Amino acid sequence: MMKRWLISLIASLAASTAMAGDYLLTVTRPNSLHMIDLTARKLVRSYPLPGDGVPSSITVPVDGKVAYVLTNRNESVVGIDLDSGKQVFRADMSTPTERVKSMYGMTVTRDGSKLYVYQIPTRMKRTEYESLDTRIAVYNTADGIDAKPVTTFPAPRRISVLAHTAQNDRVVGIGWDLYVFDAKAGKLDATHALRNWKREGIGEPDILNLWNLYGQAQVLSSPYYVAKTDVDPASPEAFKVGFLTFDLNTEKLNFAEVANAEVGIFSSVINPVKRTVAFAVMNQLFKADLTKKEFVQKVELDHTYYALNIASDGKEVYLGGAIDTVAIYDTETLTKKAEIALPGGADQSIASMLLIQR
Repeated sequence: MMKRWLISLIASLAASTAMAGDYLLTVTRPNSLHMIDLTARKLVRSYPLPGDGVPSSITVPVDGKVAYVLTNRNESVVGIDLDSGKQVFRADMSTPTERVKSMYGMTVTRDGSKLYVYQIPTRMKRTEYESLDTRIAVYNTADGIDAKPVTTFPAPRRISVLAHTAQNDRVVGIGWDLYVFDAKAGKLDATHALRNWKREGIGEPDILNLWNLYGQAQVLSSPYYVAKTDVDPASPEAFKVGFLTFDLNTEKLNFAEVANAEVGIFSSVINPVKRTVAFAVMNQLFKADLTKKEFVQKVELDHTYYALNIASDGKEVYLGGAIDTVAIYDTETLTKKAEIALPGGADQSIASMLLIQR
C-alpha cells in the first residue's frame, strides 16, 4: 500500500506541473516591469524598478525566477525576484570617472549563473570625453547587490543584441556581423559575415535588431533588407526583405529572402514547434515559410508594434512594444484573440518582451 507521504508528494508535483504555464514579461515607462498570465489573459503583477529613465532589455534564466532588466538610462542592470518582487541583483556600470552605457546587449546563461552585458565606456575628463574600446562584462549573479564584473573582454562596436548558447561560456552578439565569443578565454572565437558577406548578386544587408526574442526556439532571428545587384534597379525585384536565423544550439546561420521589399518589419521570432516558420511585425503581422522563402499570411494591425514573442507550444504570438497594450494572435489563422492593457496607459517603447514558464 502506497504511503501517505508519497501520495502527498505525487499530488504536489502533479499540481505544480498543472500550474505551469506561459507568462510574458514587458517593461513600461517610467520604470516598471510587468508580468502577464497568458492563460488567464491578465496582468498579474507590476514591479517598480530602481533607477531613472526608460527600461529596455530583459533577460531571464530557464527557471523563470529572476528577471534582469537594463535600466537607469542604460547604465544599470537590476535583478528582480519575480515571486517576492525584491531586488536581488544590481550592477551599476558607471563610475565617477567612466560613464558606461549598454545599447540593449545583455543576456543571462540558461542556468542563471552568469550575466553578460555589452558595454560602451567613455572616460569623463575635465575638458573632453574619451571614447574607450567596447567590451563585454561578465557578472556572477550570485554577487547580488553592488555586483562588479568578474572579468571583461573586448568586443566589436555596434553590437545591439547578446544571446546565450547551450554552453555558459559561449556568447553570441549581433552587430554589423554576427560574432561568437569564447567568454572563458575572453576572445572572439568566430565571425559570421552579415554586412561583410560575399553573396553573388546580393549587396550589403540593412539590419535593425534590438530585441532578444530568441528564447522559445533558441534561434536568434532578424529581418533584413537587401538590394539585388544582378537585376535592373527599377525592377520590383531589385530590393528584397529576408530573415537571418542563427541556431544557438548548433551555431548554424541561414538566410532566406522571402519577398520584395514593399513593407516595413521591425522584429521577428521563430516558431519553436514549426522551426521553419517565422513571424514578423511592424504595421502588419506576417507569417513566413523559410523553406518556401515566401510570406504565407499577413494581417493589418490597428497600430504599430515593435516587438513580438511566441507561446511555448507555438500556437499564439504576442505583439507589444510602442504603446500600452499587448495583443494576442492565433498563429494558424492570424486572428486576434485578446488584448491586454498595461497600467496607467504607459508605453513600452522599444521593450523586449520575454516569455517565461512558471
